[in-house]
Amino acid sequence: MDKQQQYKRVFTHLDQNGDGKLSPLELQVCMGKIGEELSLEEAEMVAELMASEGNGLLSFDDLVKVVESANEDEKVNDLKMAFKMYEEVEGCGCITPKSLRRMLSRLGESRTVEECELMIAKFDLDGNGVVDFDEFHHMMACS
Repeated sequence: MDKQQQYKRVFTHLDQNGDGKLSPLELQVCMGKIGEELSLEEAEMVAELMASEGNGLLSFDDLVKVVESANEDEKVNDLKMAFKMYEEVEGCGCITPKSLRRMLSRLGESRTVEECELMIAKFDLDGNGVVDFDEFHHMMACS
């Protein structure tokens, strides 16, 4: 079963009255089932913000967008945590050859500063000798 089919199955399950739209009440029940408390007022605000037709009801496509954006947000947060592991040593908001060398050493990989400089140069888009978060994000997207 592909992702679209899975989403459709979930949407059909959540759409209790079968009208092809998720109402704020259905959204509230859905959130409750996954352990998240959401008041009806909060559910109404969420539905208003996310409904593409401006009617306060979520379509299947709206639900897919919400899920996909949540997944993307989660990926970015994971990347930020990984980035901090590398840059934390220097605390400069970037990965330097020295901080990369230290982190690789912690992971059991011995590299020289020169080798780390070459590794960084591959993804250093602005040529400043370090990798900032945007460059790190680009690097991870390429791998």
